[in-house]
Amino acid sequence: MADDLVFGLKLVVALGCGLVGGVFFAFSTFVMNALARLQPRDGIVAMQSINIAAINPLFMVALFGTGAVCLFVAVSSLFEWQRPDAVYLLIGSLLYLIGTVLVTIAFNVPLNDALATVKPDGVDGTNVWARYLTSWTMWNHVRTIAALVAAALFTIALCDRTVQ
Repeated sequence: MADDLVFGLKLVVALGCGLVGGVFFAFSTFVMNALARLQPRDGIVAMQSINIAAINPLFMVALFGTGAVCLFVAVSSLFEWQRPDAVYLLIGSLLYLIGTVLVTIAFNVPLNDALATVKPDGVDGTNVWARYLTSWTMWNHVRTIAALVAAALFTIALCDRTVQ
């Protein structure tokens, strides 16, 4: 029973990291590029709308629920350090928690909050948008890489069901 629970947690966290990493990958590879091609006013309005729509239960559970499971897995791995997969679980958890959740809270959310207060028309909006595109996308690349590498590490930990 305990082995099935451990396997289930590893599976959930691997899928969660992959799902969140995939969302961020989409933004890094084409959504932000498409928004950058718009007139600044239109890009600002579109991103303001995206930022509002992103705050929904499904995405919040995917992002922060995966973080909660990572926290549990990280602490558990410290208590079972003798397990061959413990290092993968700890590093994967820390990568997701720091590189995805913390980066989101410390960098992407404040940039989103600043963009929310900008009036899309005018020079100020254009200047904020230019800085936003560069900074937000760079931090999104960090989140993408962290989530996807974490997903890979959790997948490695899943590979051998006898390692539980």
